[in-house]
Amino acid sequence: MATSSNFRGAIKNAQNKALVGPNVIPNALPFLGGGLVLTAVGTYGGLGVLRSNPGIFMTTFFVALIAELVLFFVVRGIAEKANNSTALPLLAVYSLLSGYTLSGLVYVALGTEGVGINGVAIAALGCGVTFIVARNIGSNLSEEDGLALTKTVSMAMIGLVVVLVGQLIFSLFGVYTPSWLEVGISGFGVFLFAGVSVVDFYILPRTYRDEQYLSAALSMYLTYINLFVFILRLLIAINSRD
Repeated sequence: MATSSNFRGAIKNAQNKALVGPNVIPNALPFLGGGLVLTAVGTYGGLGVLRSNPGIFMTTFFVALIAELVLFFVVRGIAEKANNSTALPLLAVYSLLSGYTLSGLVYVALGTEGVGINGVAIAALGCGVTFIVARNIGSNLSEEDGLALTKTVSMAMIGLVVVLVGQLIFSLFGVYTPSWLEVGISGFGVFLFAGVSVVDFYILPRTYRDEQYLSAALSMYLTYINLFVFILRLLIAINSRD
């Protein structure tokens, strides 16, 4: 939900604007990398809790999830004001919490035959390859193509959110997504966030000034974390089919 809100807000701000932050992405990249490293640390910590004391994991998971959602809006508001000295430690905590909430999915992946540590590595490598390709494509989009792609991805994002909310509601009533449908949803998610990664390189320099690099880093961080999640979900779904 937070990802969708952040993305649609960026689209609205970027429409029909020239570059306002030509160096915002290069400025953001070290902080994006640092955030992903902290996420890995948080995931490692979550896996440690799952293995040593699984009984408390769900409680700590929900606490971390709530704190993560609150921090997202706090960090975004502070970072958009370019108050980077305040936003940076909060972004670091957010990244750790995000890693902790990811640990459950990673745990399932590690325990799924055919996925395991190799699948986690493939998901991470897929994000890296996507970044390289997206940077080359997104940085060279024309205004017309950039806006067209942005609107298309925005509409697809709304559709994905609706499907995920539907999945959540059905699961609360004990109705779970069949594996073939999970493959389709996860594949669509991978395709969509690959598109979002291209859009980032078009939209962020038109949305944020150079000194708002933490806002850009947060936006890109959300893109690649979600891409990682959907690649991993896809691998799990493929290898879990009856």
